[in-house]
Order: sequence, then C-alpha cells, then structure tokens
Amino acid sequence: MSKKNLIITRFVNNLLSEVEDYVIEEIPLTIFLNGEQFITLLSTPHYQEELTVGFLLSEGLIKSKEDIEKLDLNLQENYVYVELKNKNPLAQKLHGKRTITTGCGKGTIFYDVLDSMKIQKLSEGKSYQISKITDLMNKVQGKSELYKETGGVHFACLAGEEILYFREDIGRHNAVDKVLGRAFLDGIDISDKILLTSGRLSSEIVLKVLKAGIPILASRSAPSSLAVEIARERGLTLCGFVRGTKLNCYANPFRILS
Repeated sequence: MSKKNLIITRFVNNLLSEVEDYVIEEIPLTIFLNGEQFITLLSTPHYQEELTVGFLLSEGLIKSKEDIEKLDLNLQENYVYVELKNKNPLAQKLHGKRTITTGCGKGTIFYDVLDSMKIQKLSEGKSYQISKITDLMNKVQGKSELYKETGGVHFACLAGEEILYFREDIGRHNAVDKVLGRAFLDGIDISDKILLTSGRLSSEIVLKVLKAGIPILASRSAPSSLAVEIARERGLTLCGFVRGTKLNCYANPFRILS
C-alpha cells in the first residue's frame, strides 16, 4: 500500500470530530552508483526499480539495458545498488551534487550539466487527433485511485492509441521516471507515443521527455516560459490545460490534428 491510515481532527463549521483519513506514504530511496552514494529521492514506495532506471535514463547516465551490469534493491533499507558497465563521465561529474528531493520544486535534474548537453531535435513523428489526446487524459484521470483517496500524488502515463503504462507518485518527476523506466525495461519504442501528466510543465519535465525521445507531452496543468522555449526549439509538441474536450498547444502543433 502507498497510503497510511490516520486518525485526524476535522473542523467543519466550527465543530470538531475525530475521523479516519488517508495520507500518502513517503520514503527516502537512496541510489548508490558504482559503490558511491549518488542521490536520495523522496518517493512513494512502489516501482522502485522503474524509478531508479527512469532516473538514470532521464539524467543521461544510461542509454541501453546493456549499460546496467547489476541492479539490486534493498527494500528494507530503501537502498538501490547500481553498477554500470562503463564508468560514465556524467556520473563522475555529478557525484557530490546529490540532493534529497521529491522531484518537485527544485527537481532532480542537475542543471549545470544539462546546460552543456546537446539534445537532438525531435523528428516529425506520429500525429494524433485532439479528441484522442483529450480522451486519453479523461481515461487516465479515472485511474488515479491514490489521488482520489489522498489528494497527495501526481500521475504520469505513456500512451499510444491506448494507455500503456500508468504510475502515481508523490513527486511529478518521479511519476514520469517510473513510466520511462518501465518502457525502457520492456524495450518499448516510445518515439511515436504521448506522455500525459497531472503536473505542471516545467523545463525539467520537458528535458526528461526530450531525452527519452517522446514527441508529445500533455498535462492538465500549465507550462513555464522556459519549458515552452525549449519545446519550441527542440521540436516537442507541448500541450497544457488538457481538460474536457479542450487543450492549449504551446509548441509544435503540427502533430495535433483537428
């Protein structure tokens, strides 16, 4: 379970009562990379292998499954031990800059490195009807049971014509990494897919999706100015405020068919 039962004091119209309530569970997950403590992520305690792999992928530390020599989970201690086949220069550069984070606010991306990284412009890729994107978002929202019970999670979903993977986490970056990690482990071609999320469209999320090679990113929430700028420059179709039958396209609308 990713939620905990608590007795709380509820105030309604100046009247108080003791009631049972659910809160989202949050744990620290520490990743050790090639024997060195690398980063601690605050996350919802499910799909930790996917989170680890998705994080390493979206940080540019791995490109294929063959890059991972060994991955051991210690769920009692909330540790993950990862051995990479070849020492990645990025990993050595990032060592010592680890942060305890949920992937919200400050995020888990190391900006000083990303500033110098070249992200390839996306190819044209597949186009989708507006109705397909809005229908997918409506379906995904209906799957978000943890949110309905706790109000404390974000979701991410990878979809094509139908929903492929759906994950929830306390951090929006973590939810995206879990979906990316699952697709990576399953060897799914994501170059013609859509990533849907409940979180705001920050530059960090845009960079994660660009590095994964997904051509369309859609959210119920708003984008930032830097997210729009990067998306326009790198060929990512960026959609915000996907609600009901409407959406706003902020970058590269050529993949959206009316």
